[in-house]
Amino acid sequence: MGRLVDILTIVYVLCCIIVIFLVLIQKNDKSGASASIVGGSSGSNFYEKNKGRTKEGRVKKLTIIFSVIFVILTIVLTVLNLVK
Repeated sequence: MGRLVDILTIVYVLCCIIVIFLVLIQKNDKSGASASIVGGSSGSNFYEKNKGRTKEGRVKKLTIIFSVIFVILTIVLTVLNLVK
C-alpha cells in the first residue's frame, strides 16, 4: 500500500504543476461566466461556434481535465492515508 501512495503522490504533484502551468497560460477572458449567465454574446459568429478548436479552447479543456484528476487524486490520497 505504501508504494501505491508514493506513486499516486508523484502523479499528484505532477498534476498540480500542470494545472498551475495551464492556468497561467490561459488568456484573460473579460466576459467570463457573467457573460454566459447574462447572455453577453449570441454565439452566431464563426469564432464563437469553433471556440473549442482553437488553442485557447484546448487549453481550457486540458485545464478542466487536469483539475478533475487533481480533485480525484486528492480524495483518493486522503482515503488511503486514513486507512493506514
